[in-house]
Amino acid sequence: MPRAHTRHRRHELEERRALQHLLAGGAAHAPLADTLRSFPRSLRGSKPRGAPHTPWELLEHLRIAQRDLLDFSHDPEHPSPSWPEGYWPASASPPDVRAWDRSVLILLRDLRALRTIAGDRRRDLNAPIPGTTTTWLGQLCLVASHNSYHLGQLFLLRRMLEGRRRL
Repeated sequence: MPRAHTRHRRHELEERRALQHLLAGGAAHAPLADTLRSFPRSLRGSKPRGAPHTPWELLEHLRIAQRDLLDFSHDPEHPSPSWPEGYWPASASPPDVRAWDRSVLILLRDLRALRTIAGDRRRDLNAPIPGTTTTWLGQLCLVASHNSYHLGQLFLLRRMLEGRRRL
């Protein structure tokens, strides 16, 4: 095998690993999974003054949006939820004590599926998703960016809510 081809394959593998790492939360202060699993139960439906969302609303928004992107990646004819209301939960608080954990479990399961797509060397990430002009790489980067943005919001909400309890 020529050297240039070997270098290209190694570079592609490094890119895929970096994308998988980015989808898992990258080099953020704390990974997405740890942040969600450790979020204090008593704060999940609370909203500090001036904040647009509760932690529950952000978690559900992440889950719904990520699932929509995953479904679209497998079926471009997939009907997306209506914008914007379809991407947010009906209530500001988890409906029961297990709802948070169920949502985290589903979100992480779907994230693993996306990471598997990123690591599948048989899939050309620069190729359009069949039936679209959107590439796999574009969709995966969109998920990583969206999750990262809302992970930062969750950190901020937790700090604000924990600070409020100490006052």
